[in-house]
Amino acid sequence: MKILFISDIHGIDNNLNRIEKIIEKEIIDKLVVLGDLYYVGPTYNQKYKVNSKNVKEILTKYRDKIICLKGNCDSLVDVKSSDFPICDNLALICVDGLDIYLTHGNEYSFDKNRKFNRKGMLVYGHEHIPYIKKNNDMTYINVGSISLPRDGNKPTYMLYNNKKFTIYDIDGNVIDSIVV
Repeated sequence: MKILFISDIHGIDNNLNRIEKIIEKEIIDKLVVLGDLYYVGPTYNQKYKVNSKNVKEILTKYRDKIICLKGNCDSLVDVKSSDFPICDNLALICVDGLDIYLTHGNEYSFDKNRKFNRKGMLVYGHEHIPYIKKNNDMTYINVGSISLPRDGNKPTYMLYNNKKFTIYDIDGNVIDSIVV
């Protein structure tokens, strides 16, 4: 199963056309969106063109493939107006014998180190900084942000295929990777 992960769109559609090309080229089975879909604070409005309506239209095209989590910037109005379900806080998918926990990252992350009942992967965004870290039986993966990267990073996304997680920048360069 091929899964594409993105996070922290914040209503900015600049890179979603590239994501659509990746979905087609890689023949993605699932699209996981890890929150902060539409909301953009006042600082972002000055630097980036916001088009939440287009973001919604693009994501709705993939409603048969999408698994979506609510981010700390997503409102109840965002959730109710979306044409696909948005999970509130934490979801679990089991793929290829792996437990992959999905969340936005504001409540569960490497730094928050909350306990899980079994080993697995925790995949999230929120921090806008891509990384892969291990701690005991858990692997923590932050996919970064597709729209608003921090710390000099380019926009990023992640692909999962056959027990391999690979974070790419928007130009297709590998940022980090792990096989589990």
